[in-house]
This record gives sequence, structure tokens and C-alpha cells, in this order.
Amino acid sequence: MRILLIASAFNSLTQRVHTELRGRGHQVAVQLALGDEQMRAAVARVDPELIVCPMLTKAVPEDIWSSRTVLIVHPGPKGDRGPSSLDWAITEGAERWGVTVLQAVAEMDAGDIWASVEFAVPACGKSELYRGAVADAAVEAVLLAVQRFQGGLFTPEPLDYGRPDVHGELRPFLKQDVRRIDWAADDTATVLRKLRAADSQPGVLDELYGREYFLHGGHPEDELRGPEPGAVLATRDGAVCRATVDGAVWIPQLRPRRTPGGPATFKLPAATVLAEVLGRVREVPVSPAAAARRDTWSELRYREEGDVGYLEFAYAGGAMSTEQCRRLLAAYREAADRPTSVLVLGAPQDFFSNGIHLNVIEGAPFPALESWENINAMDDLVEAILTTDDKLTVAALAGNAAAGGLMLALAADEVWCRESAVLNPHYRLMGLYGSEYWTYTLPRRVGADRAERLTTEALPIGAELAHRIGLVDRTAGGDAAAFRRWTLREAARLADSPELTGRLVDKKRRRAADEEEKPLAAYREEELRRMHANFYRAGEPYHALRRDFVRKVCPVATPEHLTGLLGPAE
Repeated sequence: MRILLIASAFNSLTQRVHTELRGRGHQVAVQLALGDEQMRAAVARVDPELIVCPMLTKAVPEDIWSSRTVLIVHPGPKGDRGPSSLDWAITEGAERWGVTVLQAVAEMDAGDIWASVEFAVPACGKSELYRGAVADAAVEAVLLAVQRFQGGLFTPEPLDYGRPDVHGELRPFLKQDVRRIDWAADDTATVLRKLRAADSQPGVLDELYGREYFLHGGHPEDELRGPEPGAVLATRDGAVCRATVDGAVWIPQLRPRRTPGGPATFKLPAATVLAEVLGRVREVPVSPAAAARRDTWSELRYREEGDVGYLEFAYAGGAMSTEQCRRLLAAYREAADRPTSVLVLGAPQDFFSNGIHLNVIEGAPFPALESWENINAMDDLVEAILTTDDKLTVAALAGNAAAGGLMLALAADEVWCRESAVLNPHYRLMGLYGSEYWTYTLPRRVGADRAERLTTEALPIGAELAHRIGLVDRTAGGDAAAFRRWTLREAARLADSPELTGRLVDKKRRRAADEEEKPLAAYREEELRRMHANFYRAGEPYHALRRDFVRKVCPVATPEHLTGLLGPAE
């Protein structure tokens, strides 16, 4: 079928629906919901048989939904209505939630139901929930609704609150007065729910050192305690720890409240935002090995099971700043020195990596210099992985990866990917040539011609296609927890394999042969020459694109490469 996706952003869910529909043979085009006339023009251009809205914050014009079937993906169970569905689910501690596909009508979220899928709500923040359990349920519901529409025999179910399976309700927008933390009364569990319900957007408005900030992200702390609830007790790798009435929580990021008429603000590491006022607040480090045994916040964890080492890293939004790259490199070197034969890299859930940290770069005094430092720190990390010759390395992608973050994964000997992950093997949309040795690792996996297409077409691809073209080596289904269990089992099997010694010998020979043909240093030098121009040459689009991305400037048009009908990816 010809399917038009109308969405407020080409975000992770829209990208996943895009890849899933194309993977099933549909022709798919995308239109951002920038205005009624743009939506009407897209409908006239594409002449879709069906319109699907995976993520929409404004209404589709009546003349569109009254003449064509328009399906709205709502992140709530049957009967749930309103703009803060997931926020309420986390705030109220819901154990089960759902995603419902509704037909667009005049009243928001009140149309006939084409499909609904429920899921268990894990203990995590809203953004992680959205990219994980919500996305999985949304894709299942969308595919079912599309199948039912294509079959032509299904009659959608009118919304009826009298039905026993309709549990939702109309909920208002969740305002800051409800989100606000009462540090003198709220226990740790309540504080965490409030923080997690707003971790990506909009944050929880609060006051620190006489100024107002939005708090983003919340993680428990098992040891530190303070005499006064709300007080800042410690810092760690950019995060701050604050006391609660019965414990403490870590807050990784802050965003200053925008002043009237002032520029848009954006999230940065909390300790960076508060650098001038933290004074004598102590830095309390934790090693990756110690963090793996504790219930505390750490971006890095390391543990061993038998002959396998697991170096886990998890970064907000998947972005990796210069300092984060350096800390991960130090942890990697320690892990590489351990007497193991297999080393598995990756987050236990959510993002693998999205590459350099555009927010930190935007907030730096000299963004071009910080960009240069950041890409070199990424390259140092990738080089360390590429030159590890005494063990097999595995990149385990439990979630999405993009740009330099995906190229980081390609440095490993094997890339394992959860079937629901969306991969973006390109840099072009940020006006960058890219580094991380991609000109070495990507062509050797997919060939020079396909590497050229992937990096210039700038389209997301799903795990199934990535496996088919050799971008990843293995895929596995299930949720993040199931993928982790599979990874543990397969990594142990790899370590016990009788072919392991031979593979290590072959790995050394192949690296030596590649080095003789063209040194890694030559790839890096060529890539960084292009990146230096991207950062420093007048007229390059990178700085404007980064600024608009970080400050969430609304685009004026849908990117041209998304507007045409795209058939199954090859």
C-alpha cells in the first residue's frame, strides 16, 4: 500500500514505524505536521491509501480525516485520552499500560479503535519507556491495524467506556504544580516517579541555589545521606546527588528556566550548569566494577561471568561528550587488561550510542574546539577497540544507534542487535562527514557501494535489513531484558567455543594485513581533515544545524529525502 506518515517529528518511533512498514513491502512517505497546508499538499502529492500518525501533537485537518482513513497512535490503553498519557502512567505507578491505534475524528483521542496492545510498565524514565515497551507495543498495534485495514473486512470498535476492557480515562495536561517535588515530604520513591515522568521533557521545575531549573532524569542512591532534604550532597561525572527525606537521588541533567524574551535553554550535565555555585560539594566517584554491585547512579558498569567481561555504558540521549568518551576509554582499557577472552560492550537497555554530545558542544565557550576534542576522544575509543587483539569484542545493541555511535559499534569484532533497534548509519543530516574510522569499518562490512548509499541517503534502517546486508552479525527478538539474557548466553557460548583460539589468530593476521595495506592512522587523518573543515571552515552548515537541533528550532519543511514514496529497502 501507499502509506503516508504524518508526524510532529521524525523521532525514534516514527523512524521505527517507517522501517517496519517498508520492511513489509509498503511504500512509505513522511510529512512533518508543520501546518495544515503542508499536510494537504503531502496528501495531494502522495495520494495515500492510508495515513498513519505515529507521533502527533497537533490535529490533522478535518478535510483530510473526513475523506481518508487517518490512524492516530496514542500511547495509552483503550479509553485513555489527553496529552500526558505516559507522564500520568509513571506518576501514578501504573503496572500495566498500553498503546491504542484510533481513527482520527474531531474529538482528540476519541475515534474508533483499530488496535490496542497492552504491556507491563518497567521501572524506568519516560523516554526509555517510550523507546522500549511503548515502541514495541506501538509497532505491534500499527502493523495489526494496517493489516486489518488492508484486509477490508475489519470494523473498528467505537470507544465505549461501558466495555470491561476499556480502562482508560480523559486526563488533563500534567502541569508543573502537580510535578513539583516537595523535598520536605516526598519519599525517595515519590521523587523518582516525578523525575522519571518528566525525564526527557518537560523536566521538573525546581529551585537550586536561588535559581529555577528543570530537573531531568532520576536514579536511586544506596549509600549517601544528608541532614536536609533537597540539599546537594555530592557530584559524580557531571550528575548531582540530592538528599530526600529517606535517602537520596541522582539527577544527571539540568536545564535553566528560560527567561522572558531570552534564548531557548537546553539540557546539560547538572554539575556543569551549577559549576559556579557548587563550592565545596565533593565529587564521589565509583568504579565500574563497584557500580555493578550497587544501586547507585553510574554511566559505567563492569562485571565478569566466567571468561566474559561486560562493560556496560548508558548515556542520556545516547550522546557522549569528550569527558564521557575519555572515561569510557579508561574503563575499556581496564577491561581489556582483564584475563577474559570475550568482552561485551553496550547498554543493558535503550540507546547504544548516538555519537558526539551536541548539547555539551553547544554549551561550550568555543563549540568548534569542543567539537574537535569530542570527535578525537571518540576516535581514541574506537581505535582502542579496533587494536584489541587478544580477545573477541562484541557490541550488543539493545536499543538504537546512530552516526558515530553506530560506527563505534562497528569497531567490535561482532555486532549483535535487538530486532527492534533502529540504526542510522550516517552523519549528513548534521552537516558532518564523520569519523570514528567509518571509512574503514563500514565498507569492510557492507561494501564500498552500499556504504556510500547508506551514508548519503541518510535513512534509518531496521535490524533485519542491517543483518541481511552484513551491517550487524546477529539479531535476537524480545524486550531489552530478553535480549540481555540472550546476550549472556551467547557470549558464554562464544567464550567456550573451540574455534575461539583460531579466531583470535585470524583476527591478528587480518588486522596486520589491513594495517600494511592502509594504516588506521591514514583513515583517521583523512576523516579528521574533512571534519576539521566541517567545524572551522566558513559557510559549513554544521554549527547552524547543531544549534537548531539542540535548541529545538522547528524546521520549515520536511526533509526532501523523506517526502517521496520509498519502497522496501534493499
